[in-house]
Amino acid sequence: MQLVVARIGRAHGIKGEVTVEVRTDEPELRLAPGAVLATDPAAKGPLTIETGRVHSGRLLLRFEGVTDRTGAEALRNILLIADVDPEELPEEEDEYYDHQLMDLDVVTQDGVEVGRITEISHLPSQDLFIVERPDGSEVMIPFVEAIVTEIDLEEQRAVIDPPPGLIDDRAEIASARDEKSDEESGEKSDGETGGGS
Repeated sequence: MQLVVARIGRAHGIKGEVTVEVRTDEPELRLAPGAVLATDPAAKGPLTIETGRVHSGRLLLRFEGVTDRTGAEALRNILLIADVDPEELPEEEDEYYDHQLMDLDVVTQDGVEVGRITEISHLPSQDLFIVERPDGSEVMIPFVEAIVTEIDLEEQRAVIDPPPGLIDDRAEIASARDEKSDEESGEKSDGETGGGS
């Protein structure tokens, strides 16, 4: 099975290094020197990693045959793809590969359907599930233990305990200021809240 493990960013310096947006939980394994990766578009690869290092919190890679900034710039926005055995599991018990989580049904603890995982976004602070709702809209759910309480691969579902407002269309608690202004005007609140104040 082929998995996207990174996207090449801008050139760094003049010796052919590039920044990469990591899309794997195991960069030390998937993006190690000597790794041969397929590419999208396919005509740009395969690429073999010559060196890798972390600089200011970003992973920098240099590929065999790319020795200058011009060559590095030509690789920008290319996706790096690793061949992974579909039966292979992460080393840690509570870790999952993206392909294991894709298309899982997302339900709340009381069984309410939220949607289906269509993408996993790896951010520096945490991972996010991009979940497509039955109406076609999307909701982002942080993949943290406090919210995602269970991953059941056999049942193909992720169980969540969302805080108020995460998946609801309306906030559950109106601010005290809104309530006071409603009382003064004698009108009922329609439940919508203003933004940014």
